Amino acid sequence: MSKVVIVGKSRINQVVVSKIIEGLGLKPVPETPETATKILLAMVPGAIVLDGGADNKDCDALMPTIAALRRASGQSRPSVILLSNRTGSPENLSLSGLIDVVVAKPITPDRLQPVLNRLISHGHA
Repeated sequence: MSKVVIVGKSRINQVVVSKIIEGLGLKPVPETPETATKILLAMVPGAIVLDGGADNKDCDALMPTIAALRRASGQSRPSVILLSNRTGSPENLSLSGLIDVVVAKPITPDRLQPVLNRLISHGHA
């Protein structure tokens, strides 16, 4: 079973995202930005869901770790999804090149499930 690490400061968002991930038959692993680095290095997840917070910056400290995981995998894995208060592509929002997809808040199954399904079906998660 693929694991999906959910990183964010909002416990409510972690619960909502966990339920959506479980519904897809995946295993959610909720973490805070402060504890996520250790978990990411201990187990390489299929995907990472980052809750960027109000300014999309809550998880910026994890970017070097995510970059290292991707270099080690030799490809764009794990996939990275950013939950954002703003809509647009990662490029339009001036985000790190490590973000694969931006999903606008509020988080609903209708918004997140198709993104996770697409990443999983292409072997990314």
